[in-house]
Amino acid sequence: VQLVESGGGLVQPGGSLKLSCVASTFRHVYAMNWYRQAAGKEREMVAQFVIPDDYTSYADSVKGRFTISIDSAKNMAYLQMNGLKPEDTAVYHCVAKMAGISASYWGQGTPVTVSS
Repeated sequence: VQLVESGGGLVQPGGSLKLSCVASTFRHVYAMNWYRQAAGKEREMVAQFVIPDDYTSYADSVKGRFTISIDSAKNMAYLQMNGLKPEDTAVYHCVAKMAGISASYWGQGTPVTVSS
């Protein structure tokens, strides 16, 4: 599975961004996730969408501000980010977790900077 993210950029605190991720296929994909990694910090999973169950979950740090969604017809995953804070600054990666095997595929990432 090949993944390409887009939509990152510079935004002021309190602003919004919508990240997009196009996948080469959703075939055999169990979940689409968004991870982020800030400089000097550990990688963090911020949102998950389990495709068979339409189940979503979020890190406590983004709950109520971020929304993950997918469009299976277009092989797209999205992350709507509202109420952005400086601590949301990171490189955001789209990740496809495969069904039945222990494998994940990562996109190259899109940087998000929240600063005034």
